[in-house]
Amino acid sequence: MKTIKIWNDSPSERQLDEIADSLRDGDVVIIPTDTLYGVACDALNPKAIEKICHLKGLNPEKAPLSVICSDISMAAEYAKIDDASYHLLRANTPGPFTFIFRALSGLPKAFKNRKEVGIRIPDCATSRLIAERLGNPVMTTSIEYEDEDHAREPGLIAEAYADNVDLLVEGEEGMTEASTVVYCIGNDCEIRRQGRGELQ
Repeated sequence: MKTIKIWNDSPSERQLDEIADSLRDGDVVIIPTDTLYGVACDALNPKAIEKICHLKGLNPEKAPLSVICSDISMAAEYAKIDDASYHLLRANTPGPFTFIFRALSGLPKAFKNRKEVGIRIPDCATSRLIAERLGNPVMTTSIEYEDEDHAREPGLIAEAYADNVDLLVEGEEGMTEASTVVYCIGNDCEIRRQGRGELQ
C-alpha cells in the first residue's frame, strides 16, 4: 500500500492528480475526513464499489451508501435536493454531517437499488478537493478499528488495511466519532444518528 502524506489539510496539485488517477483506476483508498478516516473509491465505478462492500461485508442493496462531494452543486447532480434541503446544506456544510436524499440516475446500480444516497460535504479540504479533482463523488464508508488509537493514528490504520487497500492519504489524526446522519426524504428532515456536529 502506498502512502501520500498531506500537511495542514493542503494537498498539492501533484498529490491531488495522483490520488484522482488512483481512484479512476478503480483503486480502494483511505482518506481523511472531518470524522473518522474513510475507505473510499470512485463512486461511479461499480467494480470499485463492489470491492469496498466486500471488504466491509456490506450488502449494497441494504446498507446505506454515502458519497463525498466537493460542494452542493456536485451533490445536486446525484441527489434530489429541494429548496428546504438546499438551505439546510448551505447552513451546515462543510461539516460533519451525512444527509440522506433520493438518489438520481447518475449513480451506479448499487445506489439506485437503494434509491437513497448519503451526501457528505465534510469540513476537510483534502477530501473535498479529491472529489473536485476526480470530477465526481467519492464513495466512502468509515474504517473499522479495534480501539481509539487504531482510529486516530494513520500508521496503525495503514497496518490494519495494508493487504486490502491500494493507497492511504495520510492527513492529521482521525476522529473516533462518526458523522451526524440527517434523513431528508419526506416533508421534514430528522436526525437519525447524532454524531459530531450540531445541526443548524
